[in-house]
Amino acid sequence: MEKLIKNDPKILRAWCFYDWANSVYSLVITTAIFPIYYVALTKKDNGDQVSFFGWDISASVLYSYALTGAFLIIAFLSPLLTALADSGGNKKSFMRFFAYMGSFACMGLFFFTEQTFSISVLLFMIAAIGYSGSIVFYNAYLPEIATEDQFDKLSARGFSLGYIGSMILLIVSLVLVLFPEKIGITDSALPARISFLMTGLWWFGFAQYSFAYLPHNPYQRESKGNFLLNGFKELGLVVRQLKHLPLLKRFLLAFFFYNMGVQTVMYVASLFGSKELNLPDSSLITVLLIIQAVAIGGAYFFAWLSGRIGNIKAIAITVIIWVGITVGAYFVTTGTQYYVLAFVVGAVMGGIQSLSRSTYSKLLPETTDHASYFSFYDICDKVGLAMGSLAFGVTQQIFGSMRNSILTLLVFFVIGLIILLTIKSRKLSGEEEPVPAIA
Repeated sequence: MEKLIKNDPKILRAWCFYDWANSVYSLVITTAIFPIYYVALTKKDNGDQVSFFGWDISASVLYSYALTGAFLIIAFLSPLLTALADSGGNKKSFMRFFAYMGSFACMGLFFFTEQTFSISVLLFMIAAIGYSGSIVFYNAYLPEIATEDQFDKLSARGFSLGYIGSMILLIVSLVLVLFPEKIGITDSALPARISFLMTGLWWFGFAQYSFAYLPHNPYQRESKGNFLLNGFKELGLVVRQLKHLPLLKRFLLAFFFYNMGVQTVMYVASLFGSKELNLPDSSLITVLLIIQAVAIGGAYFFAWLSGRIGNIKAIAITVIIWVGITVGAYFVTTGTQYYVLAFVVGAVMGGIQSLSRSTYSKLLPETTDHASYFSFYDICDKVGLAMGSLAFGVTQQIFGSMRNSILTLLVFFVIGLIILLTIKSRKLSGEEEPVPAIA
């Protein structure tokens, strides 16, 4: 049996290293190479109409709908799966399953061509499900392996490692895409497909370090009786406990709205630059490198700032900046303006992501059901992203322009900010305020 030891350097490194392993998916598949490849593959003289299993639809709208479907699936499954993991003490097994699902789906995208379009879109959805599924179990480790005073710094460290690792692979992919002839590649589509393969191999390979050292069953829980029934009981227990945690519920609601805007921006940024500004692929990838590089410093800066003014105020500042970003994006018309906006996005992206995770951890009660609690965090994340991408796609379909879709995201940020500012907690203002344990 494993004994739970918090702040063990080896375990903390292994936890942070999973960000290094999986973040290549977020950059290469979600934000950079895949969207560019997808646009290039589906761009035609008469528009971007494609056939998805016989259904004629705009390729960019299908992209939004595919993300919506993937995240709704994981949001539906997440509560039960995490409850099963908590009740049986096998969180790492579930995390490994989804990581392998996502990484192998990325490898499968190597075969993405016009002839395999429909199947490849399904693989894209499976990769999103695998990534999202593994993240909820990964995040749940944070309050189990570290003490509360380390949450902000450790969360920032994880995201920063992810930004660095994904930048490395993106640079390699960029070299392949821009200079294929240097290594004897004559097929213009092959470099992008190789990058999908490398993403899956990177994710699968580096995740082994995390799986080797993360505790399997830190609370030494054993599953007894019916496995599925235990999962439903565990889920019901956590739902009842949430009723007694008003600050946690309010933060989840604020997170739901402002994160809806953040994640949707990250998913459609490359599509916007390509379709609205007609920027070349090299410029789009350069922008993403700028975002990743600046985000490293941003994550640490806002972790420091939260220690000075508190988590809620620090997050509120980032949301206010995001409001400015969406307004600015509506009026962007040149590549230079797009670069400046990307720099600002990078400055606040790392901060809002890492602080949201650590703030939620601080609001949790004394419990052994961390995966179940983080499933609700994940539901807010994925349902919000599904609704955000759906709203973005529907608005674009109705008005025919991504610029109008951006204004819908502005509304989400404002609502999230208003709710966030109603949260009053000494704990999140840098003062001590114990969270009650719930039996």
